[in-house]
Amino acid sequence: MNKLEESLNKIAGNILCLDEASLMSLWEKYKTKMEHFSFSPEWEKAVVIFSIINSIRVKNAIFNEQLIKTQTDEYTPPPKRKPGKPNLRLVK
Repeated sequence: MNKLEESLNKIAGNILCLDEASLMSLWEKYKTKMEHFSFSPEWEKAVVIFSIINSIRVKNAIFNEQLIKTQTDEYTPPPKRKPGKPNLRLVK
C-alpha cells in the first residue's frame, strides 16, 4: 500500500468512528455553506465535510438494509406439507 492509500485508509478509519446522529446535526450547516459558493478553502472544506456526512448516511443505509435482508433470509419458515404426505427428501 502506498502513502496515499495509507493516508486515505487512516482517514476512513477515523471517519467510521464518527456517530451518524452527531454528524446529522451538522448536515444543514454544511449544506448551506456548500450552496453558497465562494473561491475559498472554507467552501472546499464544506463540500468535503458535506460529502463525508452523506457517505456515512449511505454506508449506514446499505449496512442496515443488508442486515435486515440477512436476518430475513436466516429465518425462512419450513415449507408447508400437504396433509397425509410424509416429509421425505432424497439422500445420496
